[in-house]
Amino acid sequence: MRRILVAGNWKMNGDEAANAALVDGIVAGVPEGGQADLLVCPPFPYLSSVAVRLSGSAVMLGAQTVSEHPKGAFTGEVSAAMLGELGCRYVIVGHSERRALFGETSATVASKFSAALDADLTPILCVGETLDDREAGRTEAVIDEQLDAVLGQSGADGIRRAVIAYEPVWAIGTGKTATPEQAQDVHRHIRSRIAAHDAGIAAGVQILYGGSVKGDNAEGLFGMPDIDGGLIGGASLNADDFLAIAGAATRV
Repeated sequence: MRRILVAGNWKMNGDEAANAALVDGIVAGVPEGGQADLLVCPPFPYLSSVAVRLSGSAVMLGAQTVSEHPKGAFTGEVSAAMLGELGCRYVIVGHSERRALFGETSATVASKFSAALDADLTPILCVGETLDDREAGRTEAVIDEQLDAVLGQSGADGIRRAVIAYEPVWAIGTGKTATPEQAQDVHRHIRSRIAAHDAGIAAGVQILYGGSVKGDNAEGLFGMPDIDGGLIGGASLNADDFLAIAGAATRV
């Protein structure tokens, strides 16, 4: 049975004082029963201090992106091995903001995915369509292209060691949310695309939903058969909001 994963993507937010209060609040309020795994992904400068505050807790640490290169003259980049040394277990790759704002192509994302695996990190591969794509009926084609780039480089076995996050770009930061049924349709398609390569891997891979998840809609989303948690943006910056989402896992 697949576990629920609730991953907080802090994006470019936080400072030492706010982070300390946020992490301490999350750690103190982790829901009992072990129904969900919790993960926080702070900005690079705070990974070390957050790792210290998470020490001994059940909450895991991840990063928001990674270089595709292991080392070298790549000013401003951070390698997967560096993230591992800081205690990261996960790293987000291919977030829609990285694709849209920083020009990351599917080929680049596939290389980052591979670099994460080489360093024994679990990549959280983000895939998703824009509003224009959805309205033009291109949702599945866009997601297939994004998935196939990774499958072509790392194979189905790479997916076995990863997490997928479906993030409809039109529902990020807009207040819009796909209905649980809409999200489930895309999650089912993602799983079937992977199943074409290996049905066993498809059945086991966690697929998260990442589009304005909140405490009042998490239960409906997590109750869908192919939705295994959430990649949380704004709501991950408030301990009570984040814990409310995690708590929904105990009710599905």
